[in-house]
Amino acid sequence: MTEISWDEAFCSEGANCFRFGRDDQGRAYIGSTTDTGTYISDSMEAMHALIAAVKSGAADHLL
Repeated sequence: MTEISWDEAFCSEGANCFRFGRDDQGRAYIGSTTDTGTYISDSMEAMHALIAAVKSGAADHLL
């Protein structure tokens, strides 16, 4: 099993908490604090692209 090094949780508006992590193989992770066994994972480059797209408004239609 891969050892994930999780950062401190990021919380917004009370109970909406997420955590970010990475492993020693260069993969990045985003997980919920309510279900610690569930997360998404991809390369650092892919996660960087995802976060940049979200910051630029690409996911605003989901709100």
